[in-house]
Amino acid sequence: MANQANGPLAGIRVLELAQIMAGPTCGMMLADMGADVIKVEKIPGGDDSRNYQEPRINGVSAPFLILNRNKRGLALDLKKPEGRDVLLRMVKQVDVITENYRLGTMEKLGVGYDVLKAINPGLIYAAVSGYGKTGPFADKPGFDLIAQGFSGLMSITGHPGGPPAKTGNSVADINAGILACAGILAAYIHKLKTGEGQMVESSLMEAAMQQTYWQAAMFFATGVSQGLLGSAHPLTAPYQAFKTKDGFINIGGANQANWQRIADTLGHPEWKTDTRFESNSSRMQHQAILANEIETVLQHEATDQWIAKFEAAGVPAGPVNTIEQAFTHPQAIARDMVVETDHPSAGRIKGVGHPIKFHGTAKPEPLPAPELGQHSDEILLEFGFEADEINLLRTQGVVQ
Repeated sequence: MANQANGPLAGIRVLELAQIMAGPTCGMMLADMGADVIKVEKIPGGDDSRNYQEPRINGVSAPFLILNRNKRGLALDLKKPEGRDVLLRMVKQVDVITENYRLGTMEKLGVGYDVLKAINPGLIYAAVSGYGKTGPFADKPGFDLIAQGFSGLMSITGHPGGPPAKTGNSVADINAGILACAGILAAYIHKLKTGEGQMVESSLMEAAMQQTYWQAAMFFATGVSQGLLGSAHPLTAPYQAFKTKDGFINIGGANQANWQRIADTLGHPEWKTDTRFESNSSRMQHQAILANEIETVLQHEATDQWIAKFEAAGVPAGPVNTIEQAFTHPQAIARDMVVETDHPSAGRIKGVGHPIKFHGTAKPEPLPAPELGQHSDEILLEFGFEADEINLLRTQGVVQ
């Protein structure tokens, strides 16, 4: 049976035909909020992320495990006519389909939006692609690295004088999945009002470009593209990471009052009236000099000591944690940002918790990512397939 009896999306049924990261991010968010997400994987091999060799937990791909929690698994060969027919029967009984195939792939398989909409007019069809379904790049494949470069993100990521860099995480993939989830929820509200389904689109390009709000504002206002600033902010200073005696600290002098508190805490009240630093405009003009002055003082004491001083003075400050430090911190634990599940092959595993908290609905008990085809029989029986039909489909290699 479906696990998701609780959560605000309980009762919504989703077929996820997406793989690797962007689409599965969307699916996991929906599943974490209570939707019954059925992950439809290809035969043979399933989701390509199952084959990522490192790291693995007891032989199971850790990247696959972390993005497919709370989903049920159906292995189906859509290249066979019988597999297509299975999907078309299932579509009649679902609310949402997600996919992140290249433009035209679903149509070649005979399961494009127009076909599915004719079967289920209320269907919400969510597509995540590289560049969207229109425009001169519509038929190009999508990759996070390429999207970050195309969007301008890499031109503003890195330190002055150095080469452009991608963000440490797959921001285009992840944000595209989040945007697809938001689009699905908006389309579902529209469906509740009108009974009409629709196609929802997002792309890695658009998801990456959305991350450039401040830099885009500067370009639209001045016609100049922002360059590399390291961890510094393009609009205010001091607002960046600084080296201390034993590591790094982030200090947020986002307004004049905070700047004055920073100067006092660092033991340099004269900076408040220094013409180079007295206003945000002057601090931005002398950003490198200011950063050097601040860092010279900070290197006399450890990060924790400085954080205590800044917090006592009311200045926003915090450490630059490693991933380990972030996920083992008491605040992250208190907010359930680490969840554990028991996987039949990998054993007890940890994952990233859902970042949205609901205070009016019970949250689903987390289930591990499915093994390939783990719930095929269970799912097909729920959709009205007879046991003999399922056995035949398995014999034909249509279902695994």
